[in-house]
Amino acid sequence: MTIPIASIDIGPEEEALVLEVLRSGHLVQGPMVERLEGAFRDLAGTRHAVAVSSGTAALVAALQALEVGPGDEVVTSPFTFVATLNAILATGATATFADIGGDFTIDVDALAAQVGSRTRVVMPVHLYGLPADMPAIMAIAARAGAAVVEDAAQAHGARVAERAVGSFGVGCFSLYATKNVTTGEGGVVTCDDDAVAERLRLLRNQGMRERYRYEIVGHNYRLTDLQAALGIPQLARLPRTTAARRRNADALFEGLREVPGLVLATVPPGREHVWHQLTVRVTPDARLDRNELARGLAERGIDTGIYYPRVVFDYDCYRDDPRVRVADVPRARAAAEQVLSLPVHPGLSDGDIGKIIDAVRELLGC
Repeated sequence: MTIPIASIDIGPEEEALVLEVLRSGHLVQGPMVERLEGAFRDLAGTRHAVAVSSGTAALVAALQALEVGPGDEVVTSPFTFVATLNAILATGATATFADIGGDFTIDVDALAAQVGSRTRVVMPVHLYGLPADMPAIMAIAARAGAAVVEDAAQAHGARVAERAVGSFGVGCFSLYATKNVTTGEGGVVTCDDDAVAERLRLLRNQGMRERYRYEIVGHNYRLTDLQAALGIPQLARLPRTTAARRRNADALFEGLREVPGLVLATVPPGREHVWHQLTVRVTPDARLDRNELARGLAERGIDTGIYYPRVVFDYDCYRDDPRVRVADVPRARAAAEQVLSLPVHPGLSDGDIGKIIDAVRELLGC
């Protein structure tokens, strides 16, 4: 049997809550959504959590709630999923980019050099489950008078110096099928700002506070109670599943140390990784390149993932867009050529971990 790169754990608790929703007849934006929002407030330690239809909708709604628009600039990471860039463009704003550091998150020196007078928002990405350097990022944004929107799509429960991601600025989480907490599709925006939270609630519901009383131009970003019912038990299990991911990461790292040409991820002091993905770098010193290693692992029944094969703006649809400021980002380009994610999810057995370690070491000549 193949060892998958991700595993979805849906059990009797989720089934019971879904059945409760079906029997209630209240399918959309009801009591289950409110329960999910309450659990996310607890997770992030914020006053507000607003559930929406996807992680992308969370990013777009967060920027719209901050009234970002044409003429504004948003500085973000070039090494991220395309939703980060698409959300910026959806508001009419211009996307600019700061290179990453060795931990795959935005480099604070590069960020400071990119922030300017037109910067309205700084958008760090907590990639693979590792938080960016939020204290430094918040200081840079504050000096520029810019807001902070955290792309926390992959970082449910991650922390920086005992403070949860999603609590530094406006936090945006994804609940997509493969995330550490999933509702199939879905997202949540967290914040402490009452005015921003109120705009988010209007935006997700066609601009209505009351039925047919339109206050702003809105959208349909609503989450269903059926989806929320899937997420509530998973949030309750999150401490346990995160601990399992950390144990698996530790075991894989112990078995893969000192493999020639294989660079393991590091966790900077003061930051807690939740291991949405365990991503290594396959450097030119390795016996095989990244793609050859991935093929070899697939032949041995081990799934891998390449997140991401290019920097986010390196596609034809963005190259000629005047709102996409192409940047010199050599570290991000190097990462895109070398990264490979290995299975780390809670469904792995000790035997699975041993198989992954043995296969990598065999393929790379250890």
